[in-house]
Amino acid sequence: MTTNDTPTVVLVHGAFADASSFARVIPHLLADGLNVVAPAVPNRSLTGDSAYIASVVRRIPGPVVLVGHSYGGAVITVAGAEENVKALVYLAGYALEEGESLGELQGGFPDSELASALVYSPFPLDGGEGEGTDVSVEVDRLPAIFAADVDPGLARVLAVTQRPLAAAAFGEAAPTAAWRSKPSWGIVAAADRTLNPEVQRFGYRRAGATTVELDSSHLVMLSRPEQVVDVIREAVRSVAG
Repeated sequence: MTTNDTPTVVLVHGAFADASSFARVIPHLLADGLNVVAPAVPNRSLTGDSAYIASVVRRIPGPVVLVGHSYGGAVITVAGAEENVKALVYLAGYALEEGESLGELQGGFPDSELASALVYSPFPLDGGEGEGTDVSVEVDRLPAIFAADVDPGLARVLAVTQRPLAAAAFGEAAPTAAWRSKPSWGIVAAADRTLNPEVQRFGYRRAGATTVELDSSHLVMLSRPEQVVDVIREAVRSVAG
């Protein structure tokens, strides 16, 4: 039985994916007796997405461990400022500094293969006030770039069910950096062809994160779920202990 003292693990997915990307991690966490929440991130703007995840966190009684994959790392960097967030875990993620955008952080490093596979599509803004731009990945290239070590059949499904990220999110500055006051862990996906591993290493080093390197594609939680769970458990123990 869980109580308000039992940490809740909130799993925040990234761009081009959804919460089902944590499908191989969640059963392990539930078997540990943890509370688990895996919300759908709107993927519309960094500040808006962070505000939504913060609202989810505020409804949770007791301590929270925020886990963010890829763009979800930027989201937890901001949403992690909520008082009951006690630890942050980055999975092949962006650990932004306050005042820094996704574009600024990754702009300091060579582009990954992802840059040449992006597709830009217009979408109507709420209220009919003009158009925004969605960013997605070429369907036939996503498996190799995003999920090279994931079951090929699943990778093809991921390619056609991907959730785009609004281009506006790349230029928004993070209003805060929760890792400045919260302990953090980071997994570097060393074989990542989506987010340059050097971007991951730099952000984690700057945040003072306890870092693990895995020989994995960008979708580390699908390709290396046991090792990902081990890192999350370490963060949970730091909160529960």
